[in-house]
Amino acid sequence: MNDQWKKRVVVPKAKAGRTGTPRRYSRGYLPHFSGEEVTQTVTFRLVDSMPQVVLERWREELKHLAQKDYDRERRKRIDAYLDQGYGSCFMKDDRIAAIVQESLLYSDEDRYQRHAWCVMPNHVHVLFTPRPGWEMGRIVQTWKSYTAHQCNKVLGRSGEFWQTEPFDRYVRDENHYSDGVRYIENNPVRAGLCASTQDWKWSSAG
Repeated sequence: MNDQWKKRVVVPKAKAGRTGTPRRYSRGYLPHFSGEEVTQTVTFRLVDSMPQVVLERWREELKHLAQKDYDRERRKRIDAYLDQGYGSCFMKDDRIAAIVQESLLYSDEDRYQRHAWCVMPNHVHVLFTPRPGWEMGRIVQTWKSYTAHQCNKVLGRSGEFWQTEPFDRYVRDENHYSDGVRYIENNPVRAGLCASTQDWKWSSAG
């Protein structure tokens, strides 16, 4: 593992227990890692980006799977659906995309170390490591609260802006980190929004 990677990424240590895996907890349907200073990828999306009826149908279709397989397949389906651009897609508006991106850049060194990000039309991906004293959920809630207020003001609307639940995964190792950066920065290309990662100005690649 190269030294540059080790300086910027913190992999969670296993907690005591039968499985030897990092302790996670659930808020609703999605699992979340509970530690601080652990490098993680997180995705949060607009409130209308996924029809509830679709999520319910998938839940029925996948309920026979083991939890790990269920989570993996559900995540793949959600990612693919989001890339189709369902819903209001407020971040198509450059004013809104700029507010969201600037919120990720603000207080970067104080609260977290940011490694990669991408603001898509209806969702956001971030790969980051919380600083001491800052837990992932608190950081994400700060992003969502600030941007919801500012974006609603610009759009002249009120009400919910983001879906309540984010989806997050901790980074296991160097390969997982590299895969995460590639996945995040390639998202606009994969969704057919641009020809190369550098063409998308609302990401760490652009």
